[in-house]
Amino acid sequence: MPRPGLASFLRLSNPGLLLAGGLFYAIGAAVVDYLGLPGDPTLLILGLIVVCAALLLAQYLHAYFGFLVENRDAPADPASPNRLPRNVALYAAIICGGILAILLTGMAVQRIAPLTSWLMLGLGILIAFAYSVPPARLSASGYGELGAAIGLAGLVPAYGFALQTGEAHRLVWLATAPLIALTFSMFITLRLRDYAGDLNRARQTLIVRLGWETGMRLHDGAILLAASLMAAGLAGGLPRRVGIGAAIVLPLAAAQIWQMRRIRSGFPPRWRVLVSVAAALLILTAYLILVGFLLR
Repeated sequence: MPRPGLASFLRLSNPGLLLAGGLFYAIGAAVVDYLGLPGDPTLLILGLIVVCAALLLAQYLHAYFGFLVENRDAPADPASPNRLPRNVALYAAIICGGILAILLTGMAVQRIAPLTSWLMLGLGILIAFAYSVPPARLSASGYGELGAAIGLAGLVPAYGFALQTGEAHRLVWLATAPLIALTFSMFITLRLRDYAGDLNRARQTLIVRLGWETGMRLHDGAILLAASLMAAGLAGGLPRRVGIGAAIVLPLAAAQIWQMRRIRSGFPPRWRVLVSVAAALLILTAYLILVGFLLR
């Protein structure tokens, strides 16, 4: 594959999504270590591969069906080195689906995965398919942002914990509730950046349904909700170290709200900065929560 084509494929694969998924999965495993429960390193790695394969499958299906829905009457993409043919996403989805099926079949045959982990994984895969594939295609319905946030930041850590222990635990939900809100705010930021294009293509995203100004207020509210959920989690038993980590990112959260309010007041948007800060806020918060559970 030519270098421009490889770069396009990497963008299609969305490495940032894999990074976030890996961090969220690690938080679930870190809670196991924090509680002093026994863990299986082999099962830990196997579960991470399952999560990555599922995320990639959802990403490729989203790209493929998104192109089909929005370009029904368009010819196939030209095979140029700077643009991938649309079937590349389909072939990549088939490969990831095959890998995922082999892994899950092996886990089922060996009976190494508890029932609770199957329930978490099944619900997550269901959300991923509903987000990406018609006729549901939640990504263009106005409900996809919340569903994706719950699936990514809520179910992935819960799966990481349940795979090792066979159960759910309140500390996992307390730790990930703020991450769900921050993931939701990041998706809103991305939708705001793409608002004009979504409007032209008649995508019924959340921001198109609500309007850009209401969407900006919802973004600010999600960040404030994340802070409130973190405070409630600390009161509910989260380690104090997690709270210290949350305090570190508060200036970044305030800067993000300030940037969004400037745009709402009429200042020209700096989308690259806004999206970068939204991603950094989520990833840094997840990392500090992870460290808070791992440090003794």
